Amino acid sequence: MSIVDIAREKALEQGVGLSQDELLQVLQVDDETLKEIADIAHQTRLKWCGPDVEVEGIISLKTGGCPEDCHFCSQSGLFESPVRAVLLNINELIEAAKRNQKVGATEFCIVAAVKGPDENLVRQVERAIPRIKEEVDIEISCSLGTVTREQVERFKAAGATRYNHNLETARSHFPNVVTTHTWEERRETLQNVRDAGLEVCSGGIIGMGESLEQRAEFAAQLAEIEPREVPMNFLDPRPGTPFADYPLVPLGEALRAVAMFRLAMPRTVIRFAGGRELSLGTEGFEKGLLGGINAIIAGNYLTTLGERIETDLETLNRIDLPIKAL
Repeated sequence: MSIVDIAREKALEQGVGLSQDELLQVLQVDDETLKEIADIAHQTRLKWCGPDVEVEGIISLKTGGCPEDCHFCSQSGLFESPVRAVLLNINELIEAAKRNQKVGATEFCIVAAVKGPDENLVRQVERAIPRIKEEVDIEISCSLGTVTREQVERFKAAGATRYNHNLETARSHFPNVVTTHTWEERRETLQNVRDAGLEVCSGGIIGMGESLEQRAEFAAQLAEIEPREVPMNFLDPRPGTPFADYPLVPLGEALRAVAMFRLAMPRTVIRFAGGRELSLGTEGFEKGLLGGINAIIAGNYLTTLGERIETDLETLNRIDLPIKAL
């Protein structure tokens, strides 16, 4: 049976994710077969997730000065990168949430560049979430590094819906990307999130020197944890980081990865995140939305510029995909 037939039968008809070996076959298809695979991925997303596209805005509560050595990240305090520590107050978070809601975002994520939150940061987020929700009709998620179950429970009690902590890459490749903590530590945080009753959000970055086999491994490992949402980033090589000279992911590889993620997780929210403007451009953005993606981060990212929100919304309107409403 061909990989096209397997994808149609398992992912589209049954809503079951493909195996790691099958996902590798998706990454290896020729250009002509990619068109078929991408269409199956899109039909799978429509059948099991519906037509709506979720729009999310993000804000960095604490930017820069992180003690970890994630080789892709300009927020690490260990690299000679241009990002330096900046802190926001609660009023600034509220205003950012309002701006995101005005352009159609239904989710707002509070992010901090830390190994994990200290008590002061936990308390600030606990105060911020209900203040934001008082003034803005929007779901709140958090991404604050490694957390205990007790900390997650406090975020949930404050009103958070979801917690993000990316696995970043395949377990076998992780030591080539980060050395100051382990893949297992990240996995433990995701278990704490699930145990505390918050929705799990976890994804990573394509293009950090991993092999195609490791990309398939990564998608399979994400599928095992059954996240509600998977943010899909493509490496944007940042000056001063160890990955500064890495090449961009070519468009064809990026679209194969999009289809692979959808076929690995037919029922999951898969969200275009950082780097997609560079690797996919306008053409690839549209093809990704018609090839498995069903959510986007709109506007700028933590330390890099994104596409204009208005441009993204124009694309959604042109290809007749509705924006999800609360």
